[in-house]
Amino acid sequence: MRYVWATKNEGMAVVELRTMSIPDAVYEAVRERIVVGEFGPGTALTESSVAGTFNVARPTAKAAIERLVADGLLRREMHRVARVPELNRSDIEDLYATRALIESAAVSNLAQSGTVPAESLAAHRLVLARTSEGETSFPQLDMQFHRSLVVAQRSSRLTRMHSMIMSEVEMCIGQAQAQKLMPTSEIVEQHQQIIDAVAAGDPVIAEHVTRKHIEKSRDYILAGYDGRQSANSSSSTGR
Repeated sequence: MRYVWATKNEGMAVVELRTMSIPDAVYEAVRERIVVGEFGPGTALTESSVAGTFNVARPTAKAAIERLVADGLLRREMHRVARVPELNRSDIEDLYATRALIESAAVSNLAQSGTVPAESLAAHRLVLARTSEGETSFPQLDMQFHRSLVVAQRSSRLTRMHSMIMSEVEMCIGQAQAQKLMPTSEIVEQHQQIIDAVAAGDPVIAEHVTRKHIEKSRDYILAGYDGRQSANSSSSTGR
């Protein structure tokens, strides 16, 4: 049996359907709930709970959990239940530093030929459409733009490495609710700078604007993290 996983671009009446196996469908469903924050930090996911939620066999649930642990979206210590991790300041800084290394190198390489991937342009147009409609939550489209820059390198190993990092980035955004912190107009402007630098065939500028864009995203997320920590501290003190 195979399931159909559907994603809808609201406001554009576009529905994407992908046929996948039951284990893949369970993995995608749990992953989605983690990255959007429905399964928040500290949430325990057991084989029995996942199996019960999605009405699947425990081995299927176990396979999904193991994949999510490998992706960094769940953490499990020896003989412990897998839990959604809460990323701290050090985690966020390390995650974005690693992301900057990969993506800045990728766009620098693209700029050497002056080729902007068609997938990147398509993702950018979707982001522009969301902005014109006043859409405030489009982290998936933002991620799509960045993923396309790396996928264009035609390296399966680099793509796998970047995909793992971006899974954690999506979770980070969900936990920080960063889409409410970073102005959409700023995201669009910085994406355009990356596209322009690549199209102009300037590897140095392309690498620079990409790194700056990622660092700016990091700073917004860290500001949100620090604000929550401060609020939690004040709440604890006032009790």
